[in-house]
Amino acid sequence: MALLRLWTAGLMLALAWCVSPGTSEESGLDDIVKKESHPVLSRVKREWIWNSLYVEEEKPAPSPYKIGQLKSSQRVEVKRFKIEGEGADNIFTVDQKGDLFVSKSLDREEKSSYHLTARMYDGNNKLIEDSGDFVVQVTDINDNSPVFPRPYNGSIMERSTIGTKVIEVRATDADDPTTANGELRYSLTPDGDLAAFEIDSITGMVSCKTGALDRETKSQYVVVVRAQDMRGMASGSTSTTSVTITIGDTNDNIASFTRRTYDLQVPEDHKLNEKMGTLELEDRDQIQNKEPIFTLPNDNKVFYVDLNLNKDGNLMLRQALDYETRNSYSFSVQVRENLRNLRYPADNVATAVTTAQVNVRVLDVDEPPVFSQSVYTFNVLEERLVNKVGTISAKDPDKANRSIRYAILDKDCPLAINPITGQLSTLRTLDRELQATHMFQVKAQEEPSGLESFVRVNIVVDDVNDNKPELAVDEIFVCENDVAKTVIGTLRATDKDEQPASFTFALASPSSNFSIRDFGNNTADVLVEQGSFSLDDPRDYSVDVSISDGGRPVQTSTTKLAIKACRCDARRIPTQCKAVAQKMGVSVHVLIAILLCILTILVIVILFVMKKRFHKDSLAGMKNSGEIHEQLVTYDEEGGGEMDTNGYDVSILTSAFHDGSLLRHPDRHPHPSLYAMVQKTQPPHHGQAAACKGDMAAMIEAKKDEADHDRDGIPYDTLHIYGYEGPESVAGSLSSLANSSSGSDSDYDFLSDWGPRFRTLAELYGVDESDYYH
Repeated sequence: MALLRLWTAGLMLALAWCVSPGTSEESGLDDIVKKESHPVLSRVKREWIWNSLYVEEEKPAPSPYKIGQLKSSQRVEVKRFKIEGEGADNIFTVDQKGDLFVSKSLDREEKSSYHLTARMYDGNNKLIEDSGDFVVQVTDINDNSPVFPRPYNGSIMERSTIGTKVIEVRATDADDPTTANGELRYSLTPDGDLAAFEIDSITGMVSCKTGALDRETKSQYVVVVRAQDMRGMASGSTSTTSVTITIGDTNDNIASFTRRTYDLQVPEDHKLNEKMGTLELEDRDQIQNKEPIFTLPNDNKVFYVDLNLNKDGNLMLRQALDYETRNSYSFSVQVRENLRNLRYPADNVATAVTTAQVNVRVLDVDEPPVFSQSVYTFNVLEERLVNKVGTISAKDPDKANRSIRYAILDKDCPLAINPITGQLSTLRTLDRELQATHMFQVKAQEEPSGLESFVRVNIVVDDVNDNKPELAVDEIFVCENDVAKTVIGTLRATDKDEQPASFTFALASPSSNFSIRDFGNNTADVLVEQGSFSLDDPRDYSVDVSISDGGRPVQTSTTKLAIKACRCDARRIPTQCKAVAQKMGVSVHVLIAILLCILTILVIVILFVMKKRFHKDSLAGMKNSGEIHEQLVTYDEEGGGEMDTNGYDVSILTSAFHDGSLLRHPDRHPHPSLYAMVQKTQPPHHGQAAACKGDMAAMIEAKKDEADHDRDGIPYDTLHIYGYEGPESVAGSLSSLANSSSGSDSDYDFLSDWGPRFRTLAELYGVDESDYYH
């Protein structure tokens, strides 16, 4: 149709040109000559005469071919044409006659029209006809095939009605949609499933054409859709795509047992609410659409059925099994579908097994003892020893009926249990005020199997009136000007016992100044009997208050109540009071704590004294050991003087020297100590000169020789060297290498004059000549 319209328009233009080729004034030319602006804004008629210009796409152009001619009604001898615009002088060219040529193949899908402008000049290159716009149309041919964007996936529920829409399939065609080249038609090819679905040829909507879709029979269909242009004519181009259609599930099948009889074996100690076995079902529907309902006989109170994740039935235990009571069970189980959601008549009604027989055989198990109660609770009076608190009872549930032994697991439990009878008794008196309840576990063990059971026991301590009442009162004062019967304070009392108390108050001893008035409601007032009172009176005022709690047995207490004397104003507000002697009271618990502390200190002191005595005895034993071993230690930095003596007890060397224990070989002749033989080498007025080097060398050689020939002692290969000893001591160096004579017969006689701190050294080195061993 479009081509026909274009051909008709071109024919009309050609007829108009033939009828009046040279007259621009005729009315037929007014429709085809375009107008343009004039500089003086005057209306000028165009002289251009256009032919319709069309180019067929994809037309080969090995050489330029003519598509039309540019014409003007003006009579000019010589003409020259010039074009400008889209594709000018490239795709489109014009010669001097005005013939328009195309020099290359065009694609309408790339560009469907070209807008150009033409001008005409005379032989003198003078513009004769100004610009005139014209369009070159590219006509369409069927050079493109339909294209599907992707494969399609659709779904539809089973049992859907005829005409139910599934999915819309659309293809595209790059050709002109206003022509037959771009008009598509859809159809299903024999390559797919044609039995259940159809497609609308214009819209491409795929729909169901049957009402018997069954997912359990076939869950997926694949149809092949073909799109063809040229309105579906045989000459049109085609393209295909696949459409996968999934059938959705509905609850259209009922659950059915896979077996008619289920045989199960269960031990008698099977735990409650745990699975004993599985009653398998067969249901062709998907699991989310399975809704089986199990039914057991009404008299079955031992078992029940619970759905698992696969919608099968788990047989569960509701009550404990006992082989000795009953060793087998047999019952029937029914299953049915939830009809509320069953949308369509079920296909398997005739073949479904909806009732099954369940046989359960109970297996015997050696069970632990069973207590008669799950928790035991007994009451015990406080402050009493009770031999029969209560009895814990357990038995062997098996036919063997083995003996049971009982034991209390908790340590420091104040109760004991008879291992044979289970009788509880108290080990010590209980105090409710310290602990009102006691909880512990009792173990029952079966012999000889050793099977155990445990039970909790609660002991409630009942209250006994064993606490004396305690006075609770605020500070009480009496004014100097108080008259008789003046209330100076209110008395109350407390009691640690649980029993409700009925307190009564009275004076334990008569008082000339005060009295007590008991109201009978656990309170009493302190009254003034006679005055007057004075701050200058040296006496302290007090009364002894006796309190009774009225319990069984009755507990009484007496408390000294101090009354402070004050000088008060007219409203009985104290302005000045006399200090009252504070009476300190110590409770029994505090007194016990103090005594324990004192006893601990005494024990520590005794242990310390014994340790010191033991140390002295060990030193005395060393004096008689008969042998002293010296350990010679090398000091990298020597010095310190008397500070070094803190690490050594030189009294041992002194005592050993005097009793002769340093003489390692009794067969040798006695000889004087080399420590005492270091003599003075300088006069006394020269101070502390160096001692004789030969004597010290002889002493060292003698000690080394003595150590080398001693087979009983451990050899020591190091020497004490005190060449720089004593820089911090006021006495200077005590080394025998640097000391000289002090004016006495021995080198170290001057040590006796230095006081008790150097007595040990004086006794060690200051030996008289008569004591030497010769």
